[in-house]
Amino acid sequence: MLRAADEAAPGPFPGAYLEALYGIDLRDLARRIDEATTVDALAVCGAGVDDIVTALHDAGARVERIAQLAGDFNMRLFARLWSIHAPPELVANSCLFVMGSEGRGEQILKTDQDNALLLRDNFACVGLTGIVERFSLALGELGYPPCPGRIMVVNPLWCQPLGAFETTLRSWVRDGAAVGLMNLAIFLDSRAVAGDPALLTRARDHLDDILDPDDAFLAHFANAIELFDTHAHWWSRLLGHLGDEALDLKKLGIFPIVHGVRALALQQHLRPTGTAGRLRQLVEKGQIDAPLARDVLDALHFLMALRLGHQLVRGHAGLAPDNLVHPSELGTLERDTLRSALGIVRHFRAVLEHRFQLNLL
Repeated sequence: MLRAADEAAPGPFPGAYLEALYGIDLRDLARRIDEATTVDALAVCGAGVDDIVTALHDAGARVERIAQLAGDFNMRLFARLWSIHAPPELVANSCLFVMGSEGRGEQILKTDQDNALLLRDNFACVGLTGIVERFSLALGELGYPPCPGRIMVVNPLWCQPLGAFETTLRSWVRDGAAVGLMNLAIFLDSRAVAGDPALLTRARDHLDDILDPDDAFLAHFANAIELFDTHAHWWSRLLGHLGDEALDLKKLGIFPIVHGVRALALQQHLRPTGTAGRLRQLVEKGQIDAPLARDVLDALHFLMALRLGHQLVRGHAGLAPDNLVHPSELGTLERDTLRSALGIVRHFRAVLEHRFQLNLL
């Protein structure tokens, strides 16, 4: 049975299971987020989320549970911050959504902003530019730095009426340019935060309407799993000593899993945004064998947990988080498990290369 990160936890509050197991008060933080009226108050709450993540990690909580809880708190933070800056008529006539790892529910520590705003057609909001700029700046105060690629509401590409955004989606699909493929991948992980989620659903419906499951576009889309294969000799090293060269967990392992599953889900017009939910539906539709799906999900969770532990250590030392680990700094069990996890990634990539005939590109 797949252990889904996006699976609802027992109890009325998403963190009820973790509260009962580890004795950490989560409801008070949720209440303070929902009742906050200033950016400063939300910043204090954001720091509280980081403290809870650290406490749960130190207590041995499963990484998928931590990610689920952190995602719930972050959605509350974003929604409350948006309500502070956006007038009610804007909230009612738009959909604010997050993307990337935040949209998948697989982000734990704060990273770059990946957000967008869809507006109802024919709705005009006076001062919209200033509103989204203040919102983005406030997110920075909460610890979410601007996205280097400007995948943010302050970028007009990611702040459009629905009809105009549908035209943008068509251009990404039909042009097949690298930047369009990247933007499409990011959009596929969208998760509504505030406003009318039907606007996001309609955009996703439009994408399904214009996609041909057998089109060569999907092969080019899936081919991004090769994008970060910069360690040409890493597989041979897995068979022996890993050495001390830093390994990028995101590039070597997390991204190929996440994007590969995303490509399979896109081919089947599946709507879950989390990798676990996508794998579950792919198994149900007979698109991937259950043992492989289980192994892929286990590998993803191990890599996420290893990265989280590394990032927390760097954070405590006053260093910026990154995705690099040195195998020589790991214990024997972790090194062996890392070797197994990356072996699963290699096998999964081979499955994807065959499924999408990437050798013909």
